[in-house]
Amino acid sequence: MAMRPPAGTRSRQLLSSLWTPERLVRVLAPADDWKPFPPASARDGWQALPSAVRESLLSAGARHKGSPWEPIPATLFLEFVRKGNRSDFEHVQFERRTQLRELVVAECVEGKRRFLDDIANGIWATCEETFWGVPAHLDMQKRGTGLPDVTEPVIDLFAAETASLIAWSIYLCGTQLDTVHPLVRDRGVFEVERRILAPYREREDFWWMGLGDGAAPRVNNWNPWINSNCLTCTLLMDRNPERRARTVYKVMRSLDRFLDSYGADGGCDEGPSYWGRAGASLFDCLELLYSSTAGQAEFYSLPLVREIGRYIYRAHICDDWFLNIGDGPARMQPDGRLVFRCGRRIDDSKLQRLGAYFGQRQSTDPEDEKSIGRQLATLFDSETLGQAAPGQPLVRDVWLPDLQVMTGRRREGSRDGFYLAAQGGHNGKSHNHNDVGNFVVYADGRPALIDVGVETYTAKTFSNERYQIWTMQSGYHNLPTVNGVMQAPGQEYAARDVTYQADDAGATFRLDIAAAYPPEAGLVHWTRLLRLDRVKNQIELRDAWQLNKPGGRFSLSLMTACNVTQPGSGELLLAGGPLSPTTVRLLFDANLVFAVEEIAADDPRLRSVWGGPLRRILLKAENLPARGEQAIRILQV
Repeated sequence: MAMRPPAGTRSRQLLSSLWTPERLVRVLAPADDWKPFPPASARDGWQALPSAVRESLLSAGARHKGSPWEPIPATLFLEFVRKGNRSDFEHVQFERRTQLRELVVAECVEGKRRFLDDIANGIWATCEETFWGVPAHLDMQKRGTGLPDVTEPVIDLFAAETASLIAWSIYLCGTQLDTVHPLVRDRGVFEVERRILAPYREREDFWWMGLGDGAAPRVNNWNPWINSNCLTCTLLMDRNPERRARTVYKVMRSLDRFLDSYGADGGCDEGPSYWGRAGASLFDCLELLYSSTAGQAEFYSLPLVREIGRYIYRAHICDDWFLNIGDGPARMQPDGRLVFRCGRRIDDSKLQRLGAYFGQRQSTDPEDEKSIGRQLATLFDSETLGQAAPGQPLVRDVWLPDLQVMTGRRREGSRDGFYLAAQGGHNGKSHNHNDVGNFVVYADGRPALIDVGVETYTAKTFSNERYQIWTMQSGYHNLPTVNGVMQAPGQEYAARDVTYQADDAGATFRLDIAAAYPPEAGLVHWTRLLRLDRVKNQIELRDAWQLNKPGGRFSLSLMTACNVTQPGSGELLLAGGPLSPTTVRLLFDANLVFAVEEIAADDPRLRSVWGGPLRRILLKAENLPARGEQAIRILQV
């Protein structure tokens, strides 16, 4: 069975093999000539925006007129190490970035210099900040977390995102800002160079780069997300052609390491919510390369790039429900405008339809986009989206052999009946949960058996205490706990003997999950078979085990947001609850002991998805023979 490239593989140079710095310097548009979007001084472009969009953008900026830029105190930084809280600081910082972005765009729309003092204050205040990233990422610096060390600039997600905001602000309003004072622009250029561009050029040991001695064996969404912002900064701000070309080439080399982390199926092991900052950030990078070289650096025809783009509709269940893996939520709305643009570039009609479906349902005013580069792309491409035909592809069968994820629904293009998804893989994924062999079931497009997702991030989430959090544990996925032992974290804890087959009659997924458990579980084999029967519209779960000795026990967990009732022995009904799914019936061996636990799920992140309490169904058996099996049938009532 195919798997994604192993850690440390250096199998591809898909981008950098096609270019050299010497060739790039000949094709890159000079910084002063590259005009990807109209600056504020180009009035025709901004005045051509629809009047409703212009009014909304002006209103968003006007609410910040005269607003103060309060300093960020040291004690707010320290909340992360003192309390494990990362939300308070991030709320303050992100609001500051929103304030500056909305002021800049409002000035571009209006063009009357009404917002220039506020923009100058915002750029100046941002440049006065000690660190542009967030406290949770300060472990990148040698002195560790707590307070930032100004002698060691480090590049995390939000430092790079802030630098991009400064770069776009100067590109859009730089000439006008000179009327406030020329040093505003100069200060912004200086700080972007000091904090971001110089460290990017000089260092290769940032783990997310995938380069040098400090490289991670496999990178994640940090790689294209940060690279997209560093690429933006160098294209907009570096006026040394040779140095600029070398930096662009380094971005290509680093992006190749991101592509190395993918199998040929394009599946994102961080799940669809992270696709927006993984595959979609790769798309941001490719757009910048395409634009700055007048289309000569074109990578959309690469098969892997196309498969990475398609992942988002392959993980789509129905409406705003997606197949969540790891830390991702089950309910989300991807940026439809971005999805549509990606679909157009790779010439995929299903991706364009899904993008139009979400994009046309979302506000036509993209002021809610947190990245100013993406906001600009949407503002000047909204007409094409509005003319596109929306739709939900609702593909019948998906098989991602490298990721070892399958999905199947009763009929192509229909929400009616059952939808089944399951996964193999390993427990060493980015944003990993211990969930080898987990599955979800939806009925008529609504969740019946679920993957809970994750609570609000804290210091504990990304520490050595991660698997003390209940949402990360296999016991809170649709999996067995054997002899009181749950699955263990690490890439070595993986599925074996994975097979998949699909046809008009149904879809079948089989795997052995025994190796996902540590030796204390006493497992030789635990073979799980899941089958979607399209003809009968039912799902069968069959678990067959071999223990290293008789007398063991297991507890099978089944997670749901539905109300659970037991009308009779060996039977459960899932129905009701805030999500109002159709009634689902579970039939199981009457010898299994049934229990149900209610989980309050008061965390805001979980509550926003599930809307109320969750329930863990436990089906228990003791004094097991060394070999045995049990089956569950899942039916719609």
